[in-house]
Amino acid sequence: MHTDHERCYRAVQSRDARFDGVFYTGVKTTGIYCRPSCPAVTPKPQNVLFYATAAAAQDAGFRACRRCRPDTTPGSPEWNVRADAVGRAMRLIGDGVVEREGVEGLASRLGYSQRHVTRMLTQELGAGPLALARSNRSHAARVLIETTDMPMSDIAFASGFASIRQFNDSVRHAYALSPTEMRGRRRGTPTGRVTVRLAVRQPFHAEALIDFLAAHVLPGVEAVRDRTYARVLRLPHGLGVMALTLHDDRVDCELELADLRDTAVAIGRARRMLDLDADPVAIDTVLGADPALSAMVAEAPGLRVPSHVDGFEVAVRTIVGQQVSVSGANTVLGRHIPTKGTEVDFAMAQTYGLTHAFPEAEAFAEADSARMGMPQSRARTIIDLSQAVADGKLELDPGVDREAVREQLLEMRGIGPWTADYIAMRALAHPDILLDTDLVLQRELDRRGISAEHTEAWRPWRSYAGMHLWRASAAYERTPA
Repeated sequence: MHTDHERCYRAVQSRDARFDGVFYTGVKTTGIYCRPSCPAVTPKPQNVLFYATAAAAQDAGFRACRRCRPDTTPGSPEWNVRADAVGRAMRLIGDGVVEREGVEGLASRLGYSQRHVTRMLTQELGAGPLALARSNRSHAARVLIETTDMPMSDIAFASGFASIRQFNDSVRHAYALSPTEMRGRRRGTPTGRVTVRLAVRQPFHAEALIDFLAAHVLPGVEAVRDRTYARVLRLPHGLGVMALTLHDDRVDCELELADLRDTAVAIGRARRMLDLDADPVAIDTVLGADPALSAMVAEAPGLRVPSHVDGFEVAVRTIVGQQVSVSGANTVLGRHIPTKGTEVDFAMAQTYGLTHAFPEAEAFAEADSARMGMPQSRARTIIDLSQAVADGKLELDPGVDREAVREQLLEMRGIGPWTADYIAMRALAHPDILLDTDLVLQRELDRRGISAEHTEAWRPWRSYAGMHLWRASAAYERTPA
C-alpha cells in the first residue's frame, strides 16, 4: 500500500482513518509528516512522499505533525499477519529487543547476519533496525515527559537512550521540540504513574473483548471490574501492574512499573493482547462476504482475537485447561500462584486485589509432578514445557517463527493439535488459526453445515472466524429451548 503513490494520496484526500499507522505522509513544503487522516489542508500530490514507518519519515528529515500526532496511531496491521523475517523483526523491535540485546541480538533471533537484517528492513521500510528502535524510544520518551514528573535524565535512560545527548537530539528531531519545551506544553497534572491513551481502529467491539477476558481471569494475577482489565506484568527489567479501561473509541492504559525502562514494552504488550493493531475493516470484509458468517459479523463488527502478555503463561494455562473448564483450570493453578509466583506490592495491585506475578518457567520446571494437583501426564507435560522454556530451547515471544513453534509443541509429550493451535493463537497472536478440533467449534460448524474446505475462504483471518463462531455458540446455548 505505502509504495503506491496514487492509492495513498486518495486515502489522504478522503482523510481515511483506516490507514493511520499503515503509512505516513511526508509533506515536502512544510517538513512535517502526518497520519492519513490529518485534518490539515490536503497538500498537492507533487508535494508529498509516503513512508511505511514513522522512523523512515524521521530519517528522511520530517518531524511529527503537532496537530494529528502521527506517532500515536495504531501500529500497522501488516506486522500481525506477516510470518516472514520482516514481520518477525518488527514484532521483536516493538517488544524492545534492540534496546536489550542490540541489533546483534535481533539478527540472532531471526537467524540472519546483522548486515542482512539491516538491508531487508531498509529496503522494505526505509529505515534500519536502529532507526526503528530509536523512533520507538522517542515515543516512549514523549509519554514519560507528558505523564510523569521524572527528571529528564531519568526519562532518557528509562526510554532506552544511551546518553542524555542522544535523548535530546532524538526528541528534537522527532517532534521539533526540546524535552523541556514538550513538558511545558502538556495538559493535566502529571502523576508518578504512566498513563497513556491507546488508539484503536474502528469498529472496535470492546464489550466482547472484556467479556472474554473476564471469563478467563486468574485470581491474584488478573482482575476485571466493569470495563477495566488489570493484571500483574513480568517485564524485562522487573514487575509491574497495568490497568486497561476499554471504551468504544479508545483504551486508557495506566501503568505502575518497578523500572520505567519497561514502559514501551508494557504498552506494546497491552496493544498486542487487545489486538488493537488489527484491521477490522479488512477482516470483516472477508468474513462478512461469506453467507455462513455474514450475520455474525454484522452483529459484532470489529471483533478482536485476544492475545496475551506472556506466552509461557498462556501455554501453562492451556495445558492445565485441557479437558476441564476454565474455572476448574484456574482453581488448580490458583493453588500454585502463592507458592510459585512472585508476590507484588504496588498500589495499583492493592486497588484491584492483585497479589502475585505468574510463576516463571524455572518454578514449574523444578516442581514435583506428584504434588501438582492434576493428572500425572498433564503435570509432566507442564514440567517438560517449563524446562524447555527455561533452557531457551522453546521461545514463545512475538518474533518467533509461528509454524516452527507449533511443530515444536506438537513434538512434546501431552501436546496435541488443539493445544498447539490455541497456544499459537493466543501466545503468538496467530491470525489464521481455526480450532476445528475444538468440540464447541466443531459442533457449531456441523450445525451450520460448514465443511473444512469451506473455511479455506476465510484465510488469513480464520482466528477471527473462530471467535465469531464461539460467540454465536454461547448465544445459541443461552437461547431457551
